[in-house]
Amino acid sequence: MLKTEVSEKVIIGVDPGTQVMGYGVISVKGQQISLVQYGVIHLSKYSTHELKLKKIFERLTQLIEEYLPDEMAIEDPFYGKNAQSMLKLGRAQGVAMAAALARNIPIVEYSPKKVKQSVTGSGNASKEQVAYMLEKILKMELSREFMDATDGIAIAICHQYHANSPASVSTPGSKKAKKGGWGAFVSENPGRVK
Repeated sequence: MLKTEVSEKVIIGVDPGTQVMGYGVISVKGQQISLVQYGVIHLSKYSTHELKLKKIFERLTQLIEEYLPDEMAIEDPFYGKNAQSMLKLGRAQGVAMAAALARNIPIVEYSPKKVKQSVTGSGNASKEQVAYMLEKILKMELSREFMDATDGIAIAICHQYHANSPASVSTPGSKKAKKGGWGAFVSENPGRVK
């Protein structure tokens, strides 16, 4: 009996921020998810927004060169009360995406609610609840001082879960549905489309 070798997929998850940016790198072999690396990029020490963006690009480029991810999952910026903060967060996300695009790494965006829902079952879960569930999924203890990093891990795991959902798996002769797009919605909700 021949044994087929299970291929490995590496996913980097990024939680963009202008003060602290979290990231998590996971490896997936078959159904086994393991944590490769996680951490934060401290940006508050940089005096200008431009320096922060430069640091994000440089550090993510280093991580990409070191871990060679196959895909990047990144959290969508969400609208808060301050439009200026939203603009800065969008720039941080764009620079993070540019680091992946420079290496031809596919990128998928997920809303914070979708990430929490995927990992905990509740779109309104706290950071602590997300970290607790990640420890159960990964079967290891995570440092509580890096809550932004655990968000990065959660985004990567969310992507893995959705990459294997029926809506995102292509069948012969069909185009793969864009995650989060209308094709995925229609596939997941056939009774709601007329």
